[in-house]
Order: sequence, then C-alpha cells, then structure tokens
Amino acid sequence: MQPRVVAIFVAHSGAEGLDRALAALTSQTRPVDVLLAIELSEGIRGADSASPFSAAGATQVLSLPGGTPFGEAVAHAMKFAPPSESESEWLWLLGEDNVPAPDALEKLLGAVEIAPSVGVAGPKLMDRRDPTLISELGLTISRFGATVSLVNDELDQGQYDTRDDVLGVSAAGMLVRRGLWSALGGFDPGLPTVDAGLDFSLRVRLNGYRVIVVPEASVTRAGGPELFGRGSSSSGRTFRLTRTAQLHRRLVYSPSWALAFHWLALMPLAILRSLGDLIAKRPGAIGGEITAAFTAAFSGGIGAARRNLRKGRRLGWAAIAALRMPTSEVRERRMQAREAAIIDADPGSVRAFAQSDARAGFIAHGGLWVMLLTALVSLLAYGSLIGAEALTGGALRPITHTVAELWSNMGIGWRHVGTGAFGAADPFAAVLAVLGSLTWWSPSFSVVLLYLLALPLAALGAWFAARRLSRNPWMPTLAAILWAFSPPLLTALSGGHLGALIAHLLLPWLVFAALGAARSWAAGGAAALLFAAVAASAPSLVPAVLVLFVVLLVARPTKIHRVVGIPIPALVLFAPLIVQQTLRANPLGLLADPGVPVAGTTASGWQLALGDATGTLHGWPSVLASLSSQGASAPGLTAPLLVSVLLAPLGILALLALFLPGARRAIPMLVVALLGYATAVLSSVVHVGADGSAPVTVWAGSGLSLLWLGLIGASLIALEALGRSLGPLSVLTAVTAVALAIPLVGAIILGASAVQPSNGRILPALVGAQAAGSPFLGTLVLTSEGDKGVAVRLERGLGASLDDQSTLVSTKPAPTESDKRLAVLAGNLATKSGFDYAAELAAQGISFILVPESADGDETRVSAVQSLSSNEALTPVGVTSTGQLWRFDSTVTAPEFPTTALQRATSFWYLLALGVVFGVTILLAVPIGGRPRKPRAAPAEDEPAGTFVEEEHD
Repeated sequence: MQPRVVAIFVAHSGAEGLDRALAALTSQTRPVDVLLAIELSEGIRGADSASPFSAAGATQVLSLPGGTPFGEAVAHAMKFAPPSESESEWLWLLGEDNVPAPDALEKLLGAVEIAPSVGVAGPKLMDRRDPTLISELGLTISRFGATVSLVNDELDQGQYDTRDDVLGVSAAGMLVRRGLWSALGGFDPGLPTVDAGLDFSLRVRLNGYRVIVVPEASVTRAGGPELFGRGSSSSGRTFRLTRTAQLHRRLVYSPSWALAFHWLALMPLAILRSLGDLIAKRPGAIGGEITAAFTAAFSGGIGAARRNLRKGRRLGWAAIAALRMPTSEVRERRMQAREAAIIDADPGSVRAFAQSDARAGFIAHGGLWVMLLTALVSLLAYGSLIGAEALTGGALRPITHTVAELWSNMGIGWRHVGTGAFGAADPFAAVLAVLGSLTWWSPSFSVVLLYLLALPLAALGAWFAARRLSRNPWMPTLAAILWAFSPPLLTALSGGHLGALIAHLLLPWLVFAALGAARSWAAGGAAALLFAAVAASAPSLVPAVLVLFVVLLVARPTKIHRVVGIPIPALVLFAPLIVQQTLRANPLGLLADPGVPVAGTTASGWQLALGDATGTLHGWPSVLASLSSQGASAPGLTAPLLVSVLLAPLGILALLALFLPGARRAIPMLVVALLGYATAVLSSVVHVGADGSAPVTVWAGSGLSLLWLGLIGASLIALEALGRSLGPLSVLTAVTAVALAIPLVGAIILGASAVQPSNGRILPALVGAQAAGSPFLGTLVLTSEGDKGVAVRLERGLGASLDDQSTLVSTKPAPTESDKRLAVLAGNLATKSGFDYAAELAAQGISFILVPESADGDETRVSAVQSLSSNEALTPVGVTSTGQLWRFDSTVTAPEFPTTALQRATSFWYLLALGVVFGVTILLAVPIGGRPRKPRAAPAEDEPAGTFVEEEHD
C-alpha cells in the first residue's frame, strides 16, 4: 500500500509565478493525495470567486491574513487536514515560489520508502532565476549555533548527488512524516521565518529519526524564507531575522543552568558585536544586533519552545555533534565567500582593474619632490621657529601647558576669559585638544611643529585629492604646488589664523574622503571626522560645505545611507553653542573665527576675487614701492595689474574648463569656487565682535581657501582636455602661482609676520609665579588705542590661552554688568580720579595691572602710566617683557564660579554623547586591511575620470 501524501501549499493571492507553481504541483508523476491550499490575502475571498487553487484541484482552500508566516499557515492547515489513515502518511510543504520538478515527489518518496529511519527529506533547492545553480542542499550549524548552508549558489554538475544525511533542511519542499510532525508540534512559533526548517530538523534528529537530502528531487525557489511573500529584502532585515533566530535557538537549546547566563549576556554581547560591526564597516548591522537581542530576550516563546524540545527529545546532543560544521571549516568557507564576492568571473577584469588604477605614483610622478621643495621653503621661512616653545601674535596665543587641561576645556562649563561666562566651549577646543596631545610633553609645541610642516602637509593633501580627481599622472604635482603656495594659506600663517590654517590643510582630505564615502564606510567615517574638524576650525565654511554635501547626496542617491551621516559629528559638536547663541538672538556669532579676536583690514570685493584676504594684494605694493625707491617707476595700478597677470593662467584655465571636453566635471569645481568667493565676501562684512574699539569681522581667508580649491580643480580638468598643450600650460600656471606668493613668503623670511616665537608665557613671570598657587588671580591689562582711549581685558591665572578663548564671550551682543564694572574701573585707573580703586580691585580679585608697550609718543599710554604710578594703592614692579607692571598688595576676594546640579548634569551627558558619537565615527573611519579592492571595468582611454566617479576603496 502506497503512503498517502498531504501537500500543504501556502501562497499569497496573485503572487508572481503562482500559476506556474500550481501547474508543477498538479503535474507530478506521483500525484499528491490531498492538497490543502492556504491563500494569504488582505481581503476575504467570496465563496463564488474564482480561485487558482480550486482550479488546481485543491481539496480545501483556506484563507488567512496576508502577513501570516509560513509556519503559522502550515499549522492552521493541519487543523483541517483529513484524519491520518496510517503511520506512513507524509506531509509535503510548499510555498508560492516553489516549483517542483515533475518527478520531485516521486524521488522524495522513493528515498524514504527504503529508509524507515528517515523522518524528514528535503529536495535539492535550485535558484528560480537560474535553475542551473544550487540554491541550497542541506543545512547545519556552527559551534556557536550560527546557521550554515552546506551549498550556496554553486553550478549543479552532479557533484553532490551522493549526499544524503544532513543536520537539517529548509521548510521549502520538505517531506515529513505526519505522525512525527504532530508529535514534535510542528515549527516553533518563535521562528516565524528564518531557521524554522532547521530547528524542526534538529528536533527530529534528537527524536531518533534521520534527516536526509534527496539530490535527485529538485525544487526551485526565489530565495530564502525571509523573502516569502516579499520578493525582496534588505540586507539589514535579513541580518536581523537571521540573528534573532540564532539567539532564539540559543536560549531554547541551552541547558537549564546556562539559560540565565545566556539571557543576561544578550545585550552586552549585542553591544560588543555592534562595536565589531563598526570596526568591520558594517554599521547597517548594528540596529539588527540590538533589535535581535531585545526580541530574543522578551519574545515570550522561549519557555514553550524549551518544553516542546524536552518533550520530543530521546537522544543527547552528542547525537548531532558529528553533523555540526567545525569552526575551521566555517572560517574557510567565509573566506572563500569573501573572495568570491571580490574576484570577478571575467578573466579580463583583473587586467582592466589594473589599467583603471594606473594613476600617479607618489615617487614616480613628482609627489615626493614637491614635498621636499615645500619642506625646503618652509625651513627657510620658519627656520627661526626651530627651538621655540610656543608661538604668539596675531590671532595666536600659546595653548595650555598640560594635555589634561586641554581636554577639560571642552564641553559645557565656565569659560575663564575676560569677565567669564558659563556655556559651551568653542568646537575648536576639541581640535586643539587633539593637536596638543600629539606633543603631550609640551602642547604648545604642536603649533610650532604645524607651522614648520604646513607647506609640505598642504602639498601632500592636495596631491592625493587631485590623484582621485585626475588620471593624468602629473596633475597631482601641479595641484600640490598650487595649494601649498596659495595666498590663503600663506596669509593665515602670517596672521596667526590657526583655525583657517587647519581648515586649509584638511579641505583636500575632506574632498578625498567625501568622494569615496559613497563606496566605503571607512571613507564616510573619515569624511565625517574631517567635516567636523573643518567646521570647528573655520565655522564660516559650514554653509558652503553643507551645500556641497547636498550636491553629493544628489549625485549618489543610491548610496545615501553611507553619506547622509557625514555632518552628524559636527552637529553634535556645535549643538550646545548653537542653542546658546540662538537663545541670545545672535546666530551670526556661530560664524566667528576661533582664537583671539583680531581686527584686520577689510578687503574689497575685487581684492577678494584676486585671492587677497587682507587688502594688501599679497604684499606686491610694498615690493613695488621698494623697487620704486631704487629708481624704478611703479604707477598705482601696477600692483593690481601684476597680481591679475600672475593669477590669469589659473583663472583662464578654470573658466576654459566650461568649454572643453569634461565640462560636466568642471561645473562642480566651479560651484566650489563660487561658494568660496561668496563665503569670503559675506565674511568680510559680518561683524561678530570687537577688538577694543575696532570691529572684528569673520576672516575671509577661509572662504578664499575654498575658492582656490575650486579653481585648482577646474584648472586640472581643463589641462587634461588640452592634450599636447598640457605641459607648457602646467609649467606656466605653477610658475605664476609661485611668483604670486614671493612677497608673502619673503615677508615671513624677513620677520614681518605677526607671528613670533614665544616662551609660552602670556603674562609676566611674576604673575605666573603667584598664579601657580592662585589659579583665578586677576590681571588687568590696559592697552592704549591712542586717541580712541584705552582697551581693557581681564586675565585670570596664567592668562587665557588659545584653547581658553570663547566666541561665546567675544561675540556678546551687549556688555554685561561685569563688563561695565570693569570698564569703569579701567577708565578711572587710567586717569586720576577719586574712585575707590582698592575696594573694586579687591572685589574683582585683581592683583596686578599690566600696560603693554605701544608706539613712541603715545600720549594715552603715557597718561595711563603716570596715573598708575601715582596711585598709592599700587606698587610699581617695573618693565617686563610684556609691558609695565603694577601690583595691588591688599587682600583680594577670590572669585567664585558656581554651577548648579542641572548644569553639571548637562555637561556630563553632553560629553558622554560627544564621546559616543565620535567613538562610533572613529571606529567607522579606521580602515581594515586584508581585503583587496573589487575589480571593475576600465573606462575607455579617451574617457576622463568623473568628478563623482572614482576608484572604489574599502
């Protein structure tokens, strides 16, 4: 007597390929005896409605909601199955995407009829898109319970036709004894999709039955169980379902004594694995890790599954040990899978990749020589700084003496500069903390080192960025020269604009990383860090860079998940300052340059167009004036004309790029240049504070760096398109750009720069010695401004270092009461009056008064010195290296800087959030080695590299 076969077919109404699957089912050489069809649909089909299931001869058609899992649908169908007629009755489970071969059931029954010990038989699952590929032929688990498919997408050449015993098979096409199904309770409801067949097979094994595959019986499927009814599934969803199933099985299979340990370890393990996912550049898996842990921990089905397992278990776990896959084999299979994903099947692809990556060599094509040239120029220009402890002048001051103090200046707290304020630190404090930590023994020396290496570092960044944009091997060399000798860099060095200097050095690396962010998580993480550093160093660049970020999103819409997070670290870094400046109705204060506020000459629009941020035309008027004094004539228009001529090759090439092949690639670079110019123009008119009586505007040089970057990029594209003229025009452009920089470099060499070596002290040594035991000791600094009066500032302790500076203080919309008190005190000290100096000095904790040197004949300073010298409450100390000093010997009241519990809590949680965000970003940015880049077809020889199409990096 032949065994009866009950087929259970589960399908969504109107599913793709449904008719084909039903036709294959009804065309079996060994027909099924009973067909139970479960139709999954959103509505309820009427009794008279036409149904493909009824047309296929279904014994009974049942309806369930569309989202019902496959296992639940099978369990529901079993309630309506006809009573079993014998112990040899079989169930055949099929889904809507399963198309069995005509003899599939015959082959399955033939295999089990001669083997009474078999409880489950599975077919050879073939890929529906390519029936020559084996999609799956048996399942097993690793030592740690991960599901492993024994065969994955391999060409069917009969190599596995002798395989039979396996640990498990998938639910698709599974043939199972009906009595065994009922005894074991069917599929675990806690595994609605992934691993349901594997778990049931494992319980069959522990019940004493065998599980086999029948390679002669083939059934096609569209994909894994996670695709049932969906057609497609994101990698994140697939991972989440797989990981949830693995954790569920771990809790179900674990011995009683280890259950609590496994449950408690779910979240810590998820966090550790999430860190590993970050390091391995799989951030998309993090959400799945956390969600899977929560789902497994609180699913509520663990107890029932454990009881069901215990009820049907007759053998120990040792019975399946031989069918598990050893760890070494799992590792080997994973390595092979990675290699298969990387190596293209096309034999010519490796050669094509080698051709496509034939770009400039750093040594072979001049990169190293440019580095050496700029290093030599830097040594000539800044050789006098060798041995200096720190730098001062312009917008520069020494930075804090210890690394611990550097890092403590971050976050939210008291800003001990001027009369002080409680609030957010400038984001630039984080940049200084990182920079100062590089020379931890003397943090200020890091700035000296940066000045010595600025030119070669600029050349290095430009070389690598240009290499990504251009396939001509000599273009990176030209870009390195133009960027290293650019006026924005040299004027930032001369004026002590450290933030603008750092932004200039980082901009090429930001371009380099951002262009690779769409293809690499590491590049995306690096771009996020660089974006934050550039924004912190030059806040005025943020609007322009955000516009370019939006352009990048539009250019790479399919990779938006890797790019969209680039601004997040910068946003977190700026968040407290944004809130505070917004609450005080001073949003423009966010654009203020970090560092010491310095009033400078404002350049006009045409001067900015010539790359001049200081209004001095790069020093050429002074050079021509000196030549004129020696007998040469120099009309007033000579300097502007000369600067225009020297800039002409670069400017003409940039504009010419619009009319040459590759204009599509030049447009983004000219947009960069236009945004840079707009930034510079707007910066020069935005007043954010005051330096004494002089207004302080945003430094326009940062915008000019962006302008220069765009011009260089567009010029490189034009030169590539010019072919034979490339060599002479490249040399001309480089020579004129270097010639333009001669006065700027010469001024630095001649010592005309505002930046000078320093011993690291901000205040006189006597003040420093006394401040060592009194960190909030006050020193009043009165600076003469000639006819405009006296400017006053209050220094605490050793003096406000560069990392102590705060734009929150320097951009105050209006003077505070403390500022007014200080101004009244300074005005009365600088002139003879009956003011009660002693009481006010004591109340504000001021022990010293300092008057810096000024130009000879400054009557305002002379008057102030006379007034202070005649003041009986003050003791003259004498002339120091920083000015004339007086001491107030009476007892002063130490100032208090109280904070509330809410303020302390806010500071703590902000620093924690900052650490988490930047920790995650750094893990993403750290590259992982050992993985070759995926080959890709080489472009045609006459096809230029695209601005947003570059080599792929992992």
